[in-house]
Order: sequence, then C-alpha cells, then structure tokens
Amino acid sequence: MIDTHCHLADKAFAGDLAAVLGRARTAGVGRFICIADSFAEAEQCIAIADREENVFCAVGVHPHNAKEWVPGDEQRLRSLILRSRNVRAVGEIGLDYHYDLSPREDQKHVFEMQLRIAKDVGLPAVVHCRDSITELRAMIREVQPEKLVLHCCTERFEDVEPLLAKGYFLSFTGIATYPDADVVRDTIRRCPLEQLMVETDAPYLAPVPYRGKRNEPAFVEEVIRRVAEVKGMPFAEMEQITARNAERFFALGA
Repeated sequence: MIDTHCHLADKAFAGDLAAVLGRARTAGVGRFICIADSFAEAEQCIAIADREENVFCAVGVHPHNAKEWVPGDEQRLRSLILRSRNVRAVGEIGLDYHYDLSPREDQKHVFEMQLRIAKDVGLPAVVHCRDSITELRAMIREVQPEKLVLHCCTERFEDVEPLLAKGYFLSFTGIATYPDADVVRDTIRRCPLEQLMVETDAPYLAPVPYRGKRNEPAFVEEVIRRVAEVKGMPFAEMEQITARNAERFFALGA
C-alpha cells in the first residue's frame, strides 16, 4: 500500500513519528508521500524523506498560507525542489474559498505561479480544492500542467470530469467511509481505475472505524477497502491498482 498524501511534518506527529511510521509499515504501507503546506514544512518534509526509507515528499505553499508569499519565493521553491531527489511533486497547492484564510487574489497568484513551476520542472502538482472548483479548473486549463492530482476529492463527478478528460488524477481519503459521503462514493464509482489514487491526509480525516481520532498512514487500508467495495472489486486488486497508479504518478520507480 502507498499513502499518497500524509502530513508527516505536522505537529501532531512531532512526538512519535517513528512509531507512526512503524505502525504503518507493520500494516503493509510500503511508501509514503509527505506533503508540505508551507516553506517551513517543506524543509521538514525534505529532512524526513531524506532520513526515512521509502518516504518521498511534495513541497509547496497551501492556499491558507498564500498571504505569506513574498518576492523571491518562486526561486526559494525552485531551490527546494532541486535540494533532494526525494522531492516528487509540488504541493499542496490550490484554492480554498471555504475558509478564505488568504485573500482570493493572493491564492490565485500563488497557485498559478506554483502550477507553472511544476510544469516547468516536470513534476506533478498536488492540488487542494475547497468551494472553488470552477475557478480552479479555469486556472488549470490556462496553465495545462503535465501531471496533476486533485487530492481529497469531494466534488461531484460532473465537476471533476473535465479534469479526468485531460488525464489528471483524483485521490480519495477516509471521507469515502463516512455515512453521509454519497457524493464522494458516486465520484469514486465513476472515476476511471487508471486515474484513481488513495491517501489518508493524516493527521486529518480519519476513516471509519477511527473517525474522531488522529489519522495515521496505517489507516490507508480502510480507504482502499471502501474504494474497493464501491468499485465492486477485491481489496487485493484495488491495492495493486492504486499502488501502480501512485508509482506512475510520482515516479516512485525512479
């Protein structure tokens, strides 16, 4: 199993990251993509990936932190990308019009800049979307990055179908296990197998039966199990499909 999106640099794991990774490996999680939300976290993600076997990372600035972007940060991000061969994506980037923790114009500027960097350096973009799918699609259409995944997808299938038509990926979290997540399960049902990935978004969004607790990469098994059920497939087959997709998307064989 591969957890394609976990925030291992989050303060929630500061006291027991080694134990968290140990539990995940015991559960059968073989590889991890450690995701950054800020430049400070990007530094930590690179350090974790360089230290821990089979941990890779994405570096980028989340829309919540877009207001902190200053002149020179474009080169700062490019330098981080070049720092380690374990950097396999630019992310978590995107738009969040639900919380609006950064002004929308700042979000759009920083998102577009990071999308263009991802395209320029040939890395996938890991994209966050909250109440912003129409504008997000328009910006992606303008930049046309080579590879992109809409992480923690909760959108209706009709809203993400244009992204799938361009060859982009959708990734699903423990939300798929929640009783009231019929929209998410319908999108899973209609998502092409070759464009589907799974993640925990740990320490957030723990799946059933761990809901309400701190999420951990070990729990990606429950996401795979629910996705397999929705698709009407055996767990083992879905595990293999999602792992192959992640290997291809993040170039994990390289």
